[in-house]
Amino acid sequence: MTQVKATVVGSVELQKNLKNISTKGKELIAHAVFKSVADVEKEAKTSIQRGAASGVVYRRYNPRRDHKASSPGQPPASDTGFLVNNIKRKIDSDKMGGEIASRAFYSKFLEFGTSKMLPRPFMFPALEKHRAKIIKRISQAIKVAGQKSQSKGNK
Repeated sequence: MTQVKATVVGSVELQKNLKNISTKGKELIAHAVFKSVADVEKEAKTSIQRGAASGVVYRRYNPRRDHKASSPGQPPASDTGFLVNNIKRKIDSDKMGGEIASRAFYSKFLEFGTSKMLPRPFMFPALEKHRAKIIKRISQAIKVAGQKSQSKGNK
């Protein structure tokens, strides 16, 4: 199994502040985490479904078809849909983190390569593509949640 896990973590002060955030504020953060995890899951799946930009074409059987494999460094090219159908997201019980996992047994070979095959990564590039947006989204949610909690405490 290949997985990418992201969790809202930080200094002791941040963890303490999360405990003081209102339910509404926690919902804002949870939504930002959910949206971020969903973005990475969608990107990983889409990168596979786009098809190979280049690579070797070979005949597959059962059912008979031609398949264009991806070149090293490109996301794997979809063939049967099994890989895409086994990429799933899971949100932590506290909703402050989540993971995207590819449960296809061969996904780790594609992501990291083998002694006989160069990598065809799809999980890590999906995370990297959205990293800045995720950080911005979650940071903004934490900031807004903290402001709402402070304004509520001042009343």
